This record gives sequence, C-alpha cells and structure tokens, in this order.
Amino acid sequence: MNTSDINKICKDSASKSNNGVHDVNEMMQKMSTDDNGDVLVTSSTICANCGKEGANNVCNKCKQVKYCNAVCKKVHKKKHKKDCEEHVRLETEKHDEELRIAAELHDKELFKQPPPAEDCPICFERMPSVLPLLSSAQIYMSCCGKTVCSGCCYAPLYDNQGNEVDNKKCPFCRTPAPFTYKKEDEEISIRLKKRLDADDPAAMYNLGCYYRDGQYRYPQNYTKALELWHQAGKFGYSEAYVCIGYAYINGRGAEIDEKKARHYWELAAMSGSVVARYNLGVYEHRADNMNRALKHFMIATRDGCAKSLKEIQDLFSKGHATKDEYTKALCTYQVYLGEIKTDQRDKAAAADDDHRYY
Repeated sequence: MNTSDINKICKDSASKSNNGVHDVNEMMQKMSTDDNGDVLVTSSTICANCGKEGANNVCNKCKQVKYCNAVCKKVHKKKHKKDCEEHVRLETEKHDEELRIAAELHDKELFKQPPPAEDCPICFERMPSVLPLLSSAQIYMSCCGKTVCSGCCYAPLYDNQGNEVDNKKCPFCRTPAPFTYKKEDEEISIRLKKRLDADDPAAMYNLGCYYRDGQYRYPQNYTKALELWHQAGKFGYSEAYVCIGYAYINGRGAEIDEKKARHYWELAAMSGSVVARYNLGVYEHRADNMNRALKHFMIATRDGCAKSLKEIQDLFSKGHATKDEYTKALCTYQVYLGEIKTDQRDKAAAADDDHRYY
C-alpha cells in the first residue's frame, strides 16, 4: 500500500464527511509510511492493507499492525514480513538488555558486604555470627526482646551496692527465669505472646521454630511455622528468610521449590545471614559457577563462617582461587575472631553454659 493509495482513501473519507480537511488530517495522522511509501504503523482501527476503519485482526508476531480479516493479513504478509521481523528482533534485544541490566543491579546488591550485626547491648562488643554450631553465642531474651551474647549471659550479676546476686535472671532487664522447669514452657509462651503483640520479629521467628520442632507445648505445624517466618521476614529478620529457604528445599509447609529457596536465601544473605551466604556459595559451587561461589564464601568468611574458609581453601587447592584470595580470606577471618573475642565469652564457651533461656 503506497502513498497514492493512502491519499485516495483520505480524499474519499473527506468527501463523505462534513468536516472535510479536518478528517483528511486526522486520517493522515493515523498512518505512517517508510521511504518507499508503504504503511509501517497504523492506528488501532485502520487496516494496514486496505486502509479501512474497524480493523481488529492483529499481527501475531509484532502486535503492531491490524487487519480487517485474515485475507488482508495474508495479502500484506510479504510487504510486512521484513518490518515485522525487524521489530521482533529489536524488541527481543531490548528485553535481553533489560534483563542483563536487572541481573547486574541484583548482583551488585547481592555481593555487597552487609553491615555487621548489632553489638551486644550490654558489653557493646561485636556480636558473634549466628551459625548452627554457635547457636548459644547469641541468646534471645523473650522477657525484653534483647539478644545478648553468651559472655554477658554467663557473667555474674551485681546489685546497686556491688554485691553479687543470683544470675538466674535476664542480664539486661533482670527479669527472673521461670522458677521450675515445669513452669518454663508456660512462662516462655506468655513472654513470647507479649513480644508478638509488640511486633518483635525475633519473637515471630522463635515461635516459628517452636512450631517447626514441636517445642514448649506447641504442636508441630510446618504451615504455621512458615507463616510466622514470613511475618518476621517483612521486618527484615534475616534468619527467618533462612528457615523459609529450608522449608522450600525440604518441602515442609510448602511444595519443594529450589528456585524459591534460593530467592529467600538471597534475601537473607543481603540482610546479613552467614548461613544463607554459605548455602548460596555451595549452590553456585555445585553448579560449577566457581567465581560466584568464591564471592559468596569470601563474604561469609569475613563474617566468621569457618566452613566458608574451608571451602575457599578447597577452591585454592583446585586452582579456582588465587593465593592472594585465600590469604585475604584467612586475614579477614582472623580479624573477625579478634573482634568477637572477650574473656567472658571464652569462659562461657569453656563452661558450655547454654542451658539458660529466657
């Protein structure tokens, strides 16, 4: 369809209208042509083949032109094919570029070293990382909602006159522990409920763990646990995202979905979870993405993950990490150990004093 055909259609339309030139201009605005005079783009109502109004049969590939019917589409196919393929190619390239940019921005956030955890509210020393083998290094106090290091939990308590008192109390708010083990389950439930009413994400996370394990008189309920972890995650509680990832990996409370598990571990890692960071490193290692695995392990090592340091050593021995990278990992791990070391924490570790929970 060339320019002369377009002009003829426009004049015919104008002769049937009371508005004359106004309709001609409107019709011309609805069409655009290339250098050869062929129609390239039409309005939402004009057929790209014959120029009639009311076209609603869209090109299946480019979605840019419409036709009166399948006959017009077939007639115009040869002229439209080149432009159609070019448009699809450009759209595909644009989409791929958008995905690439999005992936780069995501990786920029993912591989950023997260800020260290908050210091202990009592001794103000850096809090040890939460790891499966060091779960007693941080203890959550359900009475006041504070997380205190093991050293401060082990340290003796003194009254206002400097006299040592019974240390079976919260080291922060001095709330007494349950008097008997029989009363402990009930007391913990009461305290957790108060913390939940205060929108404490740590309380949501802990209660989710109790439902997962069936502890403290709570029935084992994976669905309820997953619901509570999601609530804690909305407040940015990283360890809740870790548990959500495990739920999707193991199919507990949700269908097994490795993609979702990885997504939640990434959220946890960006929030500072060492466990999630290590898991992502293992995932990339198994996928033979050694460079990405090394990045995850390096970040986790700076936050005290000894298992990540071991993985870096293994990568170095197999030629996937340089000597400088392994040396840097060793140095950053030593720096971490120096930052969390206190005499009181050493005494607590030696006494294995992890039996108290508030």
